[in-house]
Amino acid sequence: MARRFSAPYQSEPVSSLATWARNLALFALVAVVVSIIIVRFGFLEMKPALATFFGALACAGLSILIGLGAFAAIWQNGSRGMGRILLALLIDTVILAYPAYLGLQYRKLPPIHDITTDPIDPPRFEALARLRAGEGTNPAVYAGLYSAEQQRIAYPDIETVELEVPAQRAYDLTLALVNRRKWRVVDERPPQQRREGRIEAIAQTPIMGFREDVSIRIKADGEDSRVDIRSASRYFDSDLGSNAARVSKLIEDINTAADNVNAKPASKKPATPAKAPAKTVKKQ
Repeated sequence: MARRFSAPYQSEPVSSLATWARNLALFALVAVVVSIIIVRFGFLEMKPALATFFGALACAGLSILIGLGAFAAIWQNGSRGMGRILLALLIDTVILAYPAYLGLQYRKLPPIHDITTDPIDPPRFEALARLRAGEGTNPAVYAGLYSAEQQRIAYPDIETVELEVPAQRAYDLTLALVNRRKWRVVDERPPQQRREGRIEAIAQTPIMGFREDVSIRIKADGEDSRVDIRSASRYFDSDLGSNAARVSKLIEDINTAADNVNAKPASKKPATPAKAPAKTVKKQ
């Protein structure tokens, strides 16, 4: 092994397997980036985009196998290429780490894609319904009682938000939070005397940018209000927990915003200075 660090070692040929491992890893990295861009910006249909992504994962796995073979060959014949193998393994690990995590989530979480705070009467998709009518998309109607039971077991804390603020104030707070998240709002209707408020928006998953639709309903409850949220994946039968995480975080932020409103002291009007009494002029 000592000769590998000497001058003669530098004249040894580079392992072709090491070169193949590196090139496959680089190709997989480019393919992953391209597939993410395709999905996020909707350049192609979902199927070819996913085919590109899974093809890239397969290339990364093949690169690992070839890299291990190259390592064994280098160990035996003393050829060069360890740097290329290490680079390939680093790239492959970066590519495969997140899909591996998602695979673990798939085994651990229930196979549902439609999360709501009110399974009995969930907020409807109206403006978004036409976007969920294409081939391969999940329907706009709620997933049903099986999904509700699985949600209750996995995410028992997702419930209707009850606020001690008027419905219009609850609507304003919720819409501000939706806009802060940069979700694409497709419909917004403030509450009126005999009409509930409604917000429909499109969110995206952090990396791949899969579309997940959100419908929010705001109802008056006397002088208070009730907010119900529904978040559903447009594709796939399992959301790997993304919708539940989105709804839970929005519930938390709505409650915090409402508490901050209630905690603010009422603004006092400046006291009006008392008028000086009118002078009476005595007649002489």
